Amino acid sequence: MELAHSLLLNEDALAQITEAKRPVFIFEWLRFLDKVLVAANRVDVKEKQKKLVEQLTGLISSAPGPPTRKLLAKNLATLYSIGDTFTVFQTLDKCNEIIKSKDDTPAYLPTKLAAVACVGAFYEKMGRMLGSSFPDTINNLLKALKSAESQGRGEILLSLQKVLSGLGGAAASCHRDIYKNARSLLTDRSMAVRCAVAKCLLELQNEAVFMWTTELENVATLCFKALEGSNYGVRVAVAKLLGTVMATALMPKQAAVMRQNVKRATLEEVLELMATGFLRGGSGFLKSGGEMLKGGGSVSREVRVGVTQAYVVFVTTLGGQWLERNFATFLSHVLDLVSHPRATQTHVEAVYSRRCVSFMLRATLGGLLGEKAQIAAGKEICQAISKQMRAVEAVVNDISGENKAGAADVSASQHVMVCALKELGSLVQSLSATASPLIQEPSIGLLETVTSVLLHPSMAARLAAAWCLRCVAVALPYQLTPLLDRCAERINNLKSSPEAVSGYSFAMAALLGGVHQCPLGIPHSKGKLVVSIAEDLLRTAAQNSRLSLQRTQAGWLLLGALMTLGPSLVRYHLPKMLLLWRNVFPRSQKELEAEKARGDSFTWQVTLEGRAGALCAMRSFVAHCPELLTEDVIRRLMTPIECAMTMMSHVPAIIKVHGAHLKASAAMVRLRLYDILALLPPKTYEGSFNALLRELVAEFTLTDNSANTTTSLLRSLCHYDDSVLMGSWLQETDHKSIEDQLQPNSASGSGALEHDPSSIYLRVPVGEAIPGPLPLGVSVIDASVALFGVVFPHVSFKHRLQMLDHFAECIKQAKGVRQQAVQLNIFTAVLSALKGLAENKSTLGPEEVRKSALALVMGALDNPNPILRCAAGEALGRMAQVVGEATFIARMAQTSFDKLKSARDVVSRTGHSLALGCLHRYVGGIGSGQHLKTSVSILLALAQDGSSHEVQTWALHSLALIVDSSGPMYRGYVEPTLSLVLTLLLTVPPSHTEVHQCLGRCLGALITTVGPELQGNGATISTIRSSCLVGCAIMQDHSDSLVQAAAISCLQQLHMFAPRHVNLSSLVPCLCVHLCSSHLLLRRAAVACLRQLAQREAAEVCEYAMSLAKRAGDSKDTTIKLNITETGLEGVLFGMLDRETDRKLCSDIHDTLGHMLSSLAVEKLSHWLKLCKDVLAATTDVGGAVVFEVEKDEEDSEKKDEMDDDTMFTGLGEDDKSKPSVAPRWVTRVFAADCLCRIILLCENDKAHFDLAAARSAQAKNPKGDQLVLHLSDLIRMAFMAATDHSNQLRMAGLQALEDIIKKFASVPEPEFPGHVILEQYQANVGAALRPAFSPDTPSDITAKACQVCSTWIGSGVVSDLNDLRRVHNLLVSSLDKVQAGKGSSSQLYSESATTMEKLAVLKAWAEVYVVSMKIKKEAESKPAKPVRNADDDEDEDDLGADVLPPDSLITLVQPELPSLSRLWLAMLRDYALLTLPAEFSSQLPPDGGAFYTPETIDTARLHYRSSWAPVLHAVALWLSSTGFGAGEEKEEVPSAPSKAPALSQGASFTTKTAEESVEDRMHLLLGVSIEFLCFPRPEEPIEHVMSCLQALFTLLESPWAKTHIAEDQLLAVELLNVLHRLLLTRDPPAVQLQVTAVVQETIRAAQDHLQRQRTSKGKEEEGEKDSQPSLGEGGETGELVPGKSLVFAAMELLVFILVRHLPQLNTRVKESPSHVALRPQRLPEESARLVANTVSILAGLPSLCSPAGGMTILPTVLFLITGVLRETAVKTADNSVPVPVSAALQGIKTIITSPLARVESMQTQWTGLVRSSLASVLENSQPDESRPDMDEVSMLTAITLFLLSASNELVGVTALQKGCMDRFRNALNSSDPWVQARCYQLLLSVFQHSSRALSTPYIHALAPLMVEKLKAVERSRPGTAAELQAVQEGIRVLENLVGMGEEQNRVQLLALLVPTLVSYLLDENAISSAPQVSKALHDFALQNLMRIGPLYPAAFKIVIGAAPELKIRLESAIRANQASSRAKAAARQAQPTVQAAPTIKLKTSFF
Repeated sequence: MELAHSLLLNEDALAQITEAKRPVFIFEWLRFLDKVLVAANRVDVKEKQKKLVEQLTGLISSAPGPPTRKLLAKNLATLYSIGDTFTVFQTLDKCNEIIKSKDDTPAYLPTKLAAVACVGAFYEKMGRMLGSSFPDTINNLLKALKSAESQGRGEILLSLQKVLSGLGGAAASCHRDIYKNARSLLTDRSMAVRCAVAKCLLELQNEAVFMWTTELENVATLCFKALEGSNYGVRVAVAKLLGTVMATALMPKQAAVMRQNVKRATLEEVLELMATGFLRGGSGFLKSGGEMLKGGGSVSREVRVGVTQAYVVFVTTLGGQWLERNFATFLSHVLDLVSHPRATQTHVEAVYSRRCVSFMLRATLGGLLGEKAQIAAGKEICQAISKQMRAVEAVVNDISGENKAGAADVSASQHVMVCALKELGSLVQSLSATASPLIQEPSIGLLETVTSVLLHPSMAARLAAAWCLRCVAVALPYQLTPLLDRCAERINNLKSSPEAVSGYSFAMAALLGGVHQCPLGIPHSKGKLVVSIAEDLLRTAAQNSRLSLQRTQAGWLLLGALMTLGPSLVRYHLPKMLLLWRNVFPRSQKELEAEKARGDSFTWQVTLEGRAGALCAMRSFVAHCPELLTEDVIRRLMTPIECAMTMMSHVPAIIKVHGAHLKASAAMVRLRLYDILALLPPKTYEGSFNALLRELVAEFTLTDNSANTTTSLLRSLCHYDDSVLMGSWLQETDHKSIEDQLQPNSASGSGALEHDPSSIYLRVPVGEAIPGPLPLGVSVIDASVALFGVVFPHVSFKHRLQMLDHFAECIKQAKGVRQQAVQLNIFTAVLSALKGLAENKSTLGPEEVRKSALALVMGALDNPNPILRCAAGEALGRMAQVVGEATFIARMAQTSFDKLKSARDVVSRTGHSLALGCLHRYVGGIGSGQHLKTSVSILLALAQDGSSHEVQTWALHSLALIVDSSGPMYRGYVEPTLSLVLTLLLTVPPSHTEVHQCLGRCLGALITTVGPELQGNGATISTIRSSCLVGCAIMQDHSDSLVQAAAISCLQQLHMFAPRHVNLSSLVPCLCVHLCSSHLLLRRAAVACLRQLAQREAAEVCEYAMSLAKRAGDSKDTTIKLNITETGLEGVLFGMLDRETDRKLCSDIHDTLGHMLSSLAVEKLSHWLKLCKDVLAATTDVGGAVVFEVEKDEEDSEKKDEMDDDTMFTGLGEDDKSKPSVAPRWVTRVFAADCLCRIILLCENDKAHFDLAAARSAQAKNPKGDQLVLHLSDLIRMAFMAATDHSNQLRMAGLQALEDIIKKFASVPEPEFPGHVILEQYQANVGAALRPAFSPDTPSDITAKACQVCSTWIGSGVVSDLNDLRRVHNLLVSSLDKVQAGKGSSSQLYSESATTMEKLAVLKAWAEVYVVSMKIKKEAESKPAKPVRNADDDEDEDDLGADVLPPDSLITLVQPELPSLSRLWLAMLRDYALLTLPAEFSSQLPPDGGAFYTPETIDTARLHYRSSWAPVLHAVALWLSSTGFGAGEEKEEVPSAPSKAPALSQGASFTTKTAEESVEDRMHLLLGVSIEFLCFPRPEEPIEHVMSCLQALFTLLESPWAKTHIAEDQLLAVELLNVLHRLLLTRDPPAVQLQVTAVVQETIRAAQDHLQRQRTSKGKEEEGEKDSQPSLGEGGETGELVPGKSLVFAAMELLVFILVRHLPQLNTRVKESPSHVALRPQRLPEESARLVANTVSILAGLPSLCSPAGGMTILPTVLFLITGVLRETAVKTADNSVPVPVSAALQGIKTIITSPLARVESMQTQWTGLVRSSLASVLENSQPDESRPDMDEVSMLTAITLFLLSASNELVGVTALQKGCMDRFRNALNSSDPWVQARCYQLLLSVFQHSSRALSTPYIHALAPLMVEKLKAVERSRPGTAAELQAVQEGIRVLENLVGMGEEQNRVQLLALLVPTLVSYLLDENAISSAPQVSKALHDFALQNLMRIGPLYPAAFKIVIGAAPELKIRLESAIRANQASSRAKAAARQAQPTVQAAPTIKLKTSFF
């Protein structure tokens, strides 16, 4: 392939490759040329032009395939437009010669077509440059057109289109010729030709004025004819032509108008013309007269669907503004269509016409108008409805019967009503909450208008009105309850009108069905209301025969709708329902028999309808309340159901007696029965299988049914991938809702509400706008087929065989059309059964059953109907799957092999090739491996059969299935398959799109098979890869959208496996162009591909998209239809969100934008924020600029004409195109708000985004950089806009964004005003954004969210001024009043759980504020010493708050509310505690609910409690501990305000409780809630809840009440510790662990205090006996600690876990494991260090909880751990500070060694051993060691000193230890680090001074000499740093002390050591001035000391000085110098007294 990449064709290389590969080589060269010509240097091109032209023109006559000729023509044209144009006319003549040639052989055809393509390309590229040659060319083409075959005709028309587009107006002289020749081809046999003509004429109408003036009617008629018998492609093309011509006729293009004086058509004329097509089809105007009289033929459906599309094109072309201005006219015209008798000749036709009209309205109104304009359109629709309704009322009330024509009007009006109401509903639903002005404005009276239609005489209209109300309620949930009430009231008032009963019950049912879409629900009482109304209707049905039917239906409909509210509500009415159901049916066989004899036809009709209704309600119950289906309930349901089954067999007899009009009611009963049985487990009714199966089989084999009705389920049971064979991909287009009418099965696409009223309350199927149940005849068959599939797997083999044989018999008996119908139904049933078997994992049965089934299936593989062949193939595959035996599969495969080898007819070749594919699909690669080779070779052969494209299609499709299912086993066949695919892509004519689609499937499957290998560089892989790329390129260039979509998905696969080899620079622009495609599948493919690309390479994707926009802007090439502006691809995708309705597509767009956002938003902040802002700022004014002008009839026509002239030139100006057509809709705005939150989240990683000073300096350095904080005002503004919008979803998103902003920016300081934060300036905005959320009519969820934001704002500490805070605070106060108002006080709109949510949110918000205020208060109180313990993570903000706020600030706001708040909080916690009880305690729950929930809404209430209990718990704990457990408010415990008091659940007993009990209760409540939660926090629980809970526990345990409580109940404490231990195992964050240690510490402290109290009381009792203590404390006499009961044991477990977690080296097992690598001790992170420190200090306290024996049990462990911690954490720090864990460990050692245990005689020996071994391990650990160079010797020495000082008795005389200690001191003295020396001197001093001389003497003897030496040496090397100086000073101090300690007689000797040393430090007077600072300091120090020592020991001093005269001289000179200098200074100040008593280094904690 590389050889093909050269400017000239490499002819040598071409000659060397095989014949088969040449076309690919040539195509690859042309592809390369296409890219390179544009970019190449013109000079180079001109040099080689001659040779290139020769090569290219040579290719024309080499019979190139379709893609090759297209590229060839393009290249030639490009070449001439770049290079010289000398020879262009020669080439043109050459082409014309070829076209004229008389050679008609198929072999010459490709050459001719290539010449035609070249001519087209020349004119398209060069146009007028080709001058006057065009008339000959056009005539030549037209001549050829007459004689050409279909492929030629298509190609010529394509060329003509290009010629026209290139020449523009210049070709005017030929326009008529082209028109005349082309128009006759609009009705060509070949659909591809029709498409081509339509496109050609579309190009022609741009310039040919006559097409939309004089010839307008003819063009219309031609189009209608072209639509007859058309396929989808033709319909789209012709509709485009027709719609555009009509739009141009109405508003001509300016240029054409200027040239000729044109008479313009009026809107009426144009619409009239279109209507003819809709109503009369293509039969022309004249002929239709006669037929009209005969009432003859209805319009062909294809024409109607095509014209419908044309209407949409027409309006879209004229644009949104035009539609706004003329909406009234358009609406009335469209509604007239559907009221025309021709459109509604039969019921199904009427439904089809309605669907078409609804489509027109939805496609135009929904897409072209902005929200404002849509509201105006809604008004118009309302007016149309009320106008119709007035007319109907006039007829209905016309008693005299004069108005005979009126009855027809009423029946026609129903269809108008349905369309108008359906559109109104869709409109309101799409507007959602934005529609409120439409509902609220009294002048429109929307609700009155719609409710008035509920009394329409026609059921269809009533149902449509009910549906419309449901849409209103879903869009505006606050309307739901009032609407229900209104309907209930009307039903009760108008009980006697059949229409009212029916209409209002429909409305109520619809509203109940909509509740599941309203998260806030409806009040529970409404359920009771509905039940009572329904019961009443059923009870009174028999009283009045005129109303019996309606009342029965209405009653059951309401009960069915009630079931959709779900189990929590139905549970209460179930017993009543079961009773009602039982009573509808006869109780026994006898009653059934008796019943048959009674009654007339009317009573039977009522009875059957009643039973159908009852069954329908049961079905609804089973479907919506599966939780209530216990064994018992199913048993009770089965009684009526079995009765219904028995009744079925009697019905035919009854129908015989009473007439056929009962058939419909009977069918309805059957439908309901099948429906409910399909939902119940088949085991429950297996006794009735025989009778049931007889019914089912009779149903779908049409035994008693004379109509040939077919089921609609076949398509859905076949595999989705087979859509290409069945054409069902049409259901994936934008026109799905009307294209469904053209599907071949019965009544396809004729769904309508009136076919099954129960669908009004069911869930709408995904992708449908409105439920459309099919007509009853079809629905019953569908239900029977579905049930057959459920039952079949449970039937015995014998019966299966009988049924299968019966099926074969039925097919044999039927003839013709009926046979097809029966066969379709039977196959659907068989497929359904096989699917059921596969799902149940059961087998088909023994040999004879298989035989029978196989015969049935094989027979259908040769059926002429493709859908049946498809079904048969599918069935064969499924059969192989359920039989699963290799021999059976082999037999099936062999049959197909044999058939395919011999058969020549298309039908059997297609059927059997699909059979092979399906076998492989269902058995998989392994099961069918041995047949692979044969299958592939046969299918490859079939795929090359050029004579039949159908065979190629089916063979390729099957091949794709085999490739897919074989996986890697197919690897060996990849090359041959690929080369076949390429060959076919290069040769099959593009008009055979199915073949190309299947080739695309094959290519995709092959790419997947090769998979990641595609990245390789081997020769074979490179070939495969380039073949795949060539294949994709060919498909990308294909004209059919589905083929392009296949190409995109192949490229997407390739990109997944080999990203480097997919060229994004060409792929991305291509995808961007497809985003504007009119074909849904192509848009889906493009977005899906973008989504994948954006995941990896978002930046590149955006760049390429922008470069495309620039290219489109630069070149004048108008072929690129694009709307990428400076917002880039992101902007386009946001725009698409407004237009697209397809769910898959929208979710992919969301994902794509999400990926782009995550990778680009931080770098391009401004860009993304602007995008979001533009979307959010688009208020609904845009698009609604033009107010409707409803033209009055009086306006005379002149006026109109004038107006038209003015708008003629402004109508379609270019400026319209540049602006987006509509403002972003609310859904898109919600998405934008979510994006805003995501952007804020993405910026988190970089602190500069949240620091204004840093951001400004960064901006100064790098102006391109961008920081979030600089956009704060925009962020606030966007959040504000969203939070105050109409749309509720947007308000939620806005409040969420606001909360995020406050949280992230609360602590950002304002650099210009120190002490202030940046958010302060936005107080007003925040307040204004929150205020509307607290208005009384706001939905609860928004208020709840707003409370959350309020508490965040108040607690964030942004606002320091109380008055400013009050604004927001008052909002919370007002909500609190609402909470205190108690239950049921306000008129309820939503369910009780919504109220619960709101109230809990308020209490939670208050709790959060209270927690923060207490925290601030605590900090303010402890201000001088800033607290060390900050438990929260969000600590950064308190530092600010605390400085500014006066100590009592926030608390003063909360204080007044506290009495009521505390009560409500406690009540809420009580509720929560009850709600968390396991299910088995449900009987203990209070029957009438709790303080804030009702028993009915208990399940939803749980969720609300779950999200808000934690802060409340914390608040209650704070309140209790601050008020001493609420002491002093016990008196007011009986609440006064609430009507139903929260706290009164315990009744009056509460008042009598003592304070003690009340404390106990509260304590248990809080501990219970905490422990329950901490036992098992759900993974989804936020970490804040865990923190709140732990903080609450800590706060609680701080109070003395709680301490005593928990200490007295030791098991409780143990349980608490166990739970905390478990929590630590599951939750990592350090904050949690720290908080846990705090709680443990408090628990242990409580126990210690308690023990202390016990000891003192016991001590008092037993003053005399000293030794009575030991038994107190854990461990008793024996010292045994029982796990589970022992607090100490529980604490140890937990603490050891924390230690080992942070210092794994402590775990001896780790050390011993062979894989263990000794770790060097490292600095712990700060949080870990704090944790370890806390743990150690708790550990050290544990022995004090034990008895002496118990203490001895745990001490070894404790000491081991503490010394271990010391070892691991004693690491030197840079500033010589002591790490927290080290000081904790030292403190711990001290605590333990000095503990009372040491004084217990009985333990003496053990104790001594312990102390000695501990010291030994410390010594061992402090051994100097190469592996630990950075060990902190000082800490180790400190530890050793601690032992020596505190445990001197145990250590005296232990020489081994003594030697070790001395060594360590010696090392320290010799240390090179002066700091270590200094500390060592200090520690030695404390040892030397120890009271026990026995201890200190050896040390003095051993170490003093060394010290003296060290100090003496200083004279030679004076200290250079302050640290060294200090070491010397400390040493001298020790010596001084030694002097002082010595006895009088030794003093002289001691002084003789000290004094000379000191004197040696003195400098002589000359050196003093030049000496460094430190040296001077030493001199001064020595001098002062000497002067102090002299007077202390005068005698000795004299002796020493006298002995050495040189000392004396030095000393005297120093004193003189000193006096001189001090005299100089004395004038200034007295000599300062020497303060040298205390050591200068202070440890943080003093251990001594």
